[in-house]
Amino acid sequence: MAPSNQERAAREARTRLREYQARQQAHTERIRRRTRDNVIAAVVVVVLIAGVTAAQLFYFSGGPGAPAASSAPTATPAATDAPADGDDAAEGQNTGDVPPTSLAEGRDWTGTMTINDIPLGITLDGAAAPQAVSAFIAQAQSGFFTGTSCHRLTTSGIFVLQCGDPTGTGTGGPGYSYGPVENAPADDVYPAGTLAMARQGGNGYSMGSQFFIVYDDSTIPSDAAGGYTVLGQVTSGLDQLDSSVIAAGAVDGAPDGKPAAAAVITDVTVQ
Repeated sequence: MAPSNQERAAREARTRLREYQARQQAHTERIRRRTRDNVIAAVVVVVLIAGVTAAQLFYFSGGPGAPAASSAPTATPAATDAPADGDDAAEGQNTGDVPPTSLAEGRDWTGTMTINDIPLGITLDGAAAPQAVSAFIAQAQSGFFTGTSCHRLTTSGIFVLQCGDPTGTGTGGPGYSYGPVENAPADDVYPAGTLAMARQGGNGYSMGSQFFIVYDDSTIPSDAAGGYTVLGQVTSGLDQLDSSVIAAGAVDGAPDGKPAAAAVITDVTVQ
């Protein structure tokens, strides 16, 4: 017997209901997937932000950005933007054969540091920083710096060129370390031309041979060990260094890294 009109209508109604329910289920599933995807995306963003924040904090806690155990400033990038010295050093005491403070003679010294054939006039304050100046004099007179490269350039946060590592990696030194911090500015401001010692973050007895040249006024926060030993000033030639080395930036345009233009110390004389 042929189905009645009512039966056909009922079947069609049931079919439409099933189709409607299927569409509703598909719609609900799409909403569920979209919500899940949004939650995952939000978590990824939070993780990325946390990672970037942690990296910045690490950079700035290393002092001029403090490089991995290297005599250099870190913009702490890094870090506090402060320098760090690469030799392992015991906190609170000198290690190794540290030159005596008497070498500084408690007086001002003048000299020339030649980088890429650019003569930089320098002065050293043997009265204000006797230990650092004595070590620098001993290293200069022994030819320690000759042929070494400046391994680190920071162009954001703090503005320093770090040199004095015989390995060119930021981890080398003279085989001894000394302290404490001397002649650090009370306001943490290091004007352009400042010549200062790099050290490990929080360790005032980790200075060795790595130093940094401040090429633009920089505020480098003190840490548990204090500020950074200012041993002297660059009195001339900084503009030439700026145009030939600093202006080229760091490798790959990084704000803190190896200078894109090689910077090699060919001679240091003091008197």
